[in-house]
Amino acid sequence: MLRQQAGWRERPLELAPEATIEDAWQAIVAADPELEPSRAAVRFALNRQYADPNDRLTDGDELALIPPVAGGSDARLMRCELSATPIEDSLVAELRASVPTAADGALVVFVGQTRETPGTPAPGEEKAAARHSGQRVVALEYEAFEEMALDVLREIGAEIEQRFGVTRLAMIHRAGTVAVGQPSVVIAAAAAHRGAAFEACRYAIEELKARAPIWKSERYADGSVWIGAPARSGPIEQEEGS
Repeated sequence: MLRQQAGWRERPLELAPEATIEDAWQAIVAADPELEPSRAAVRFALNRQYADPNDRLTDGDELALIPPVAGGSDARLMRCELSATPIEDSLVAELRASVPTAADGALVVFVGQTRETPGTPAPGEEKAAARHSGQRVVALEYEAFEEMALDVLREIGAEIEQRFGVTRLAMIHRAGTVAVGQPSVVIAAAAAHRGAAFEACRYAIEELKARAPIWKSERYADGSVWIGAPARSGPIEQEEGS
């Protein structure tokens, strides 16, 4: 919609040092005033992550203007993201406000966080894990094959809609370093009834952990250990029946 109004899809933009996303918007509408009436409905994505208008920009950033998305006004919502920034309480509050509709009687929110006790070492990491036996984990380091991870999250979302009839779902996972006690993933599922919302949320986290190409390394004071198991290529029933 914005592309049609402005007549361009992308262009470089010169801004002052310390400029914010809102500064970029103002520069854009100064050149293309016909976009100004859309401001209330526009959201921003900074380097492919939703961002606040007050966030600052740096040289080389990619800023996307997100007009109303397909299906944005009806009952369907599918939000899948990888976040390089911490999952704050404000994000959980945002999901609490944006995922359920007036037709939903239940919202289930799952927050996974870093714990200080170790997990199961990945194949080949057993010796490294033994060296850190008895130590406490101080942080997790997450790395992802971003494009594929997002595709897998969308596949999981489609399966949830088919299995449980849940059409309003958010799955947001951290990338980078996550300290002990800090959230690494948040999932929110809304439905008319609590059973479907609980089932959707549980399915989302179990399938995400088993299938999404997101890797984690447990960091200790004097080293690290990769954690995990071979990835499943699809839903568990599909893999068992193949």
